[in-house]
Amino acid sequence: MTPVRVLLVDDDDLMRAGLTAVLSSDESIDVVGEAPDGRAAVDRAIELRPDVVLMDVRMPGLDGIAATPRDCSRSP
Repeated sequence: MTPVRVLLVDDDDLMRAGLTAVLSSDESIDVVGEAPDGRAAVDRAIELRPDVVLMDVRMPGLDGIAATPRDCSRSP
């Protein structure tokens, strides 16, 4: 089985590290990247082409709610 490729997006470094540790322990999940905010998430999604983007909805700058349509339109 091919692992699900996940991009993690959260402005809290500790939260991203914790989620990466938990998700990486599952062989069916491959955490392919991280981003600290919505703007970086859009760029990373285009670059990495993950299957799933796990994104915080409240972040400074471009939050998860605003970034999601941009991600979807550029990298369906």
